Amino acid sequence: MLINEKFFYKEEEKVNTIGVFKNPTQILYGLGVTDQIRKIIDEQNYKNILIITDAGIVKTGLINQITRQLDNINYSIYDQTQPNPTVKNCNDALDLLREVDADAVITMGGGSSIDVAKAVCLLATNSGSIKEYEGIDTCVNELLPLIAIPTTAGTASEVTTFTVITDEVRQYKLTVGGVKIAPKWALVDPLVTLSLPKHITASTGLDALVHAIESYTSKMANPITKALAREAIRKISNNLRQAVYNGDNITARDNMLMGSLLAGLAFNNTRLGNCHALSHPMSAIYGVAHGVANSILIPHVMEFNTLAVPELFSDIAEDMGENLEGLTLMERAAAAVDAVKKLSKDIGIPTTFSEYKVDESQIDRMAKDAMLSGNIAANPRITTYEDVIELYRRSIGGVLVEVI
Repeated sequence: MLINEKFFYKEEEKVNTIGVFKNPTQILYGLGVTDQIRKIIDEQNYKNILIITDAGIVKTGLINQITRQLDNINYSIYDQTQPNPTVKNCNDALDLLREVDADAVITMGGGSSIDVAKAVCLLATNSGSIKEYEGIDTCVNELLPLIAIPTTAGTASEVTTFTVITDEVRQYKLTVGGVKIAPKWALVDPLVTLSLPKHITASTGLDALVHAIESYTSKMANPITKALAREAIRKISNNLRQAVYNGDNITARDNMLMGSLLAGLAFNNTRLGNCHALSHPMSAIYGVAHGVANSILIPHVMEFNTLAVPELFSDIAEDMGENLEGLTLMERAAAAVDAVKKLSKDIGIPTTFSEYKVDESQIDRMAKDAMLSGNIAANPRITTYEDVIELYRRSIGGVLVEVI
């Protein structure tokens, strides 16, 4: 098996004890909580700020919610973050951070902007390239303080202890993890998600559901993470359609953002599973948006995993509101897969990667990269290289391979 040893956990770290639950980020949640930025800056006596975001956030004017609070503060804005952020994004933002001599970073955006910000905060206090820090707890020095403001109900990067960056030369997504990576503060404000476009609401929302599903079924799950994941599943499955088709519905936006946050707190402690392991090569090589990749892959991965933990998938079907009366355990597990498929169809998620023209000759390479992910080890069903090959073939379109 080709699992990357950088992501192995010691046996004692796999024990389902409540004591290993971690949440290093201080969370401020609520309507208008973005206005708390200046209070944090003044309390910490920060003088120079780098803001990391993307061009879309600047265009919408959301960035003004930050800059209007920065009177008498020296700041600069890096707004070139790409959807699958790259090593170059990190290096360019780091150069700007050094120019402004920043003593703190604020990031506003989706998971991509927050991931770049995490990497830059690491590189500001640790030498070298972000490529040198792949793995868990690989940096020595504490990171520059980071305030994260998510604009999507999807990645939960505002509270997670991971950053995922694409090495564009290798066409490979590398993961850097550890409690130091998490932002110091997360300002989680449903109001900033109101302007999120329909297609991004759909893909990021289903990504959040994938986080909850993979966390709940993870081998590393514990009672706290399971409770968080199940509540996330309920909130997301009951509100995603409304958020997509009635974006001004603040109740739906609020529930989606809370669902995403709860899922993030859960998988921060459990890792994820095959879906995320397989999605990273698709994004790195073919530029598929992370949320879209996970959304396409998740039904296939769920079908693969139901044989190993049908009782957990039965719980998921119940949480998604499926009628399970009179069904056997395996039928209830299958209902969870059907529920996800129906939700994906309703919000316009593609069912295969066919539009990305995936070259089948690349499947071997993608499978080898996927097997390097630490998420494979946390997946509830033991997974081989051959299993990954078949899961890819089922999802790319035009090739159907039975996975049993």
